[in-house]
Amino acid sequence: MARLKQLRVGVIGTGIGAYHLQGYQSHPQAEVVALCDVNPKALEAAGAQYGVSRLFTDYQEMLAMKNLDAVSVCVPNFLHAPIATAALQAGKHVLVEKPLATDAKTGQKMVDAAKKTKKTFMIQFNNRYRPEAKVLKEAVDSGELGNLYFARCGWIRRNGIPGWGGWFTDKDLSGGGPLIDLAVHMFDLTWWLMGKPRPVTCLGSTYSAFGPKMEALGPWGVPNTQGKFNVEDMAVGMVKFEGGATIMLEASWASRIEREWVYATLCGDKAGATLERQWAVDGIDDTSIDKLRIFKQEHGAPVDVDLKVQPDPAMGRLEAVRHFVDCVLHGKQPISPATDGLEIMKVLDALYKSAQTGKAVNIG
Repeated sequence: MARLKQLRVGVIGTGIGAYHLQGYQSHPQAEVVALCDVNPKALEAAGAQYGVSRLFTDYQEMLAMKNLDAVSVCVPNFLHAPIATAALQAGKHVLVEKPLATDAKTGQKMVDAAKKTKKTFMIQFNNRYRPEAKVLKEAVDSGELGNLYFARCGWIRRNGIPGWGGWFTDKDLSGGGPLIDLAVHMFDLTWWLMGKPRPVTCLGSTYSAFGPKMEALGPWGVPNTQGKFNVEDMAVGMVKFEGGATIMLEASWASRIEREWVYATLCGDKAGATLERQWAVDGIDDTSIDKLRIFKQEHGAPVDVDLKVQPDPAMGRLEAVRHFVDCVLHGKQPISPATDGLEIMKVLDALYKSAQTGKAVNIG
């Protein structure tokens, strides 16, 4: 079959989908030919802003287009599976936002659909595409850090519960709270940096200290005071891997801390490293500071090496979309295949089960 020379794309969901639109429009071989959103006003506004005329409120109608090669799925978590699966079955390549699904069982069906249709199926783990993450990955793969045996990672907020009462805080619609919303990002990044070792067991805890009281709310999402809050607002866990390596993780939408902090720290037998983003004021993106540092020992003394990398304000989101285009057009394997999203979902499921039972859980 002849390779496509130009990828004709549709974006489903115009919220986080804005990054996808910008990513596609910055690629010379991609063209956004259709948009879909259940909110007509948001749909019309996005169509006007990005110059897209084919607008749909029903994704099934959009998937019926013949001149459509691929779609981005940028909708609430519970809709990832039905929309991505329908797109794959309609013969489209798919880029889906994280997490893959609300649970691993559902995610497995999505991966099976992609295997059957032989279409590119990639998950938007954008942190893998950040410039500083690429530099650190090169250092790890070159052996500079040696054998990585321990890591810790997290994304913690002081005030950041999104859309209280909306889909974010309804477990049936989201799958969970900050563990599936925020920790999924940093756990994935850390696991990828470590070479994706096979997880074997975990221990997790979840807490809901502020959400039930409607405290520590953030500016994200659409709130609904008549809705539910039945998820955690903080989660912590430990995951052990085949060979003995361990990752400790933490995530919070709400916690009494100084400021928002996003980080991954690696410990190797030759050197260690940390990649972090801190905000001078909690939740204000334009005052963030990115740091990438390697910790060595030379001549018996500790040496810290600051690596200067031009930061990406979009945190790899546009680069990930451009990579998806290249994968489809040139038959490349994605850096973040959906199968990796499935492995992460298995870990998240096990952490939630551990938190519920109070016992360690094996990951199968």
